[in-house]
Amino acid sequence: MSDQCSHSPGSPDAYPSDCEILEGYRTKARERDSRMTDPYRKRALAKAKDIKLLLLDVDGVLTDGNLLYSSSGEESKAFNTQDGFGLRLLAEANIEVGLITARKSEVVARRATELKMRYIYQGKSRKNEAFKEIMKVSALKPYQIAYMGDDWLDLVLLQQVGLAIVPANGVREVQEIAHFITERPGGAGAVRDACDLIIESKNLLRELLQKYKS
Repeated sequence: MSDQCSHSPGSPDAYPSDCEILEGYRTKARERDSRMTDPYRKRALAKAKDIKLLLLDVDGVLTDGNLLYSSSGEESKAFNTQDGFGLRLLAEANIEVGLITARKSEVVARRATELKMRYIYQGKSRKNEAFKEIMKVSALKPYQIAYMGDDWLDLVLLQQVGLAIVPANGVREVQEIAHFITERPGGAGAVRDACDLIIESKNLLRELLQKYKS
C-alpha cells in the first residue's frame, strides 16, 4: 500500500485513501495512549479512588438529550446497554448508584429499577435539596460522591462533589469545572466511560474482566 494519498483532500469528490484511513487509526491509537498517561487522567483517577456513590443526571447523560413523544403524548427515551452494564459493574465493585433529574418519567423510573439504583430522585429542579438528603441517608461526605451532569442545572452539584464528571456533549460552563470529561456523549457510552474510570481507580478492572472471561 502506498504512503501517498491518491487524491486532493480539498476536491469536492474527495474520499479517504487507504493511507489516510490507516493514519486515522494511528492517530486514534496515539490519542488513546496519551489519555492513559496524561496528568489530567491521573488526577481524575486519584479523585475517583474515594468514590462510593455515583449520581447521574438523566437527559443528556443517560440519554442523548432528545425528548421523543408519541401522538398520544407518551414520552420515550433510549438508553445505552453499555452504560447499563457499566453500572452493573459498579454494583459488583460495591459502588452505589443513583439519579437526580429535574424531569419526571415512568420510563426513567423503570430503567432505574432495572439497574437496582438505590437513590431515585425525579422532578427535582433544585438538585441540591436531593443531594443533601442523599448525604444524610447515606452518611457519605461530598468527596466520596461523584456526580455526572451536562448542563447548568448540574453546576450546583458538580461544584461540591469529589469527582465532577461531564459527558462529551456537556455545555462549556460545566466542562470548565469538570474533573473528568468522557470520550463519548450522553446516551452513547458516556456513563460507561465514567464507570470504567471509577473501577480502574480502585484497581478492579482486571479482576472484573477476568470474571467474565472465565
